[in-house]
Amino acid sequence: MEKYDYLILGAGPAGLTFANLLREKRPDLTFLVLEKEDTAGGLCRSKEVDGAALDIAGGHFLDVRRPAVNRFLFEFMPLHEWNLFERDSRINMGSYEIGHPFEANIWQMPQEEQIRFLKSIAVAGCNLGLPIPEKFVDWVVWKLGAAIAEAYMLPYNGKMFGGELDMLGTYWLNKLPDVSFEETLLSCLNRRAYGTQPGHAQFYYPREFGYGELWERMGRALGDRILYRKTVSRMNPEKKTVTCMDGTAYSADIIITTIPWKSVQEYEDCQRDIVENIGKLKYTGTEIKYISENLDTEAHWIYIPDPEIPCHRILVRHNFCAGSRGYWEETNLSRVTDANREYAFANEYTYPLNTIGKPEIMDRLLGYMRQRGVYGLGRWGEHEHYNSDRTVERAMELFQEIAEK
Repeated sequence: MEKYDYLILGAGPAGLTFANLLREKRPDLTFLVLEKEDTAGGLCRSKEVDGAALDIAGGHFLDVRRPAVNRFLFEFMPLHEWNLFERDSRINMGSYEIGHPFEANIWQMPQEEQIRFLKSIAVAGCNLGLPIPEKFVDWVVWKLGAAIAEAYMLPYNGKMFGGELDMLGTYWLNKLPDVSFEETLLSCLNRRAYGTQPGHAQFYYPREFGYGELWERMGRALGDRILYRKTVSRMNPEKKTVTCMDGTAYSADIIITTIPWKSVQEYEDCQRDIVENIGKLKYTGTEIKYISENLDTEAHWIYIPDPEIPCHRILVRHNFCAGSRGYWEETNLSRVTDANREYAFANEYTYPLNTIGKPEIMDRLLGYMRQRGVYGLGRWGEHEHYNSDRTVERAMELFQEIAEK
């Protein structure tokens, strides 16, 4: 059994960042990355489809708001290889579109609709000082008002995450600001958005490639310290060993796992309650389907809450990927009905679900594993819906904590 100082499971943004920091800053340490696919990038991989790059696990963009993260990533793909965009994201309301976020762009609706939503916001529970509900659906109505909840937030989340919405907790929604009646009224009167801009208000996308090119370069920088087509099937946290489907086994002083906890078939010498808790973690998958038609819009992506339309989001490729045409649809796997799958890519693990009780499960799991030298990192290691830039930042933070001299 091969032994290393560090063993990194998964070559997505989290694993690639941690591994390259080891390569750059700790040449005295040995490490190995195990990746089940034949290329690096995880959910940020791209493939050439119809003469241009297609991001096969959904829309991924590099936010401008974390300069330390961007400086690190620009070491692999310099700034001059990126285009900078002002975000144009919209919500499809059937006969018309409005900008995102919903509450800041009600002024773009027909006047009678503006009045309906304003009246609903005025009596939202958060604006009346009513007690905070515990269930997800009730919380959304309390926070946004019944009209926004019913027209957008609830149907969209139902499509994106699938299943029963009240299985979701509300702890992850606290970052949403209260919908101010005064600000919304001002925006309608002055016909411009008020309030906080959403994430990716400005973002980078490669000039000549898909987003996956960045992560492939980071994988190539690792040389023979990354092994592909290695699917981890067993882990023993006590002995700090992992075994792959092909029978190869590896051990390390420290294991960094960025892969879904549920994707490992067996945890050996592991407490029963830990294994049971891993089984309780929920997630959803998506299909990305390419369509060659150009859309008559300047939007970069469009949210689609209509429950009669299977996909929940459209990424308008020809508006941000140079030299391309067409767009792609993102659809929860449980809603895929179209048999035409020539340009379709299925992803079993796309979004970790913030279910009731998840924080307690993850606190117990991550604490137990850390005591044994196994660290969960990134979207799947921490079971958090991180964007790629936040995932890189988390890897930088963990490296500073446990590996930097």
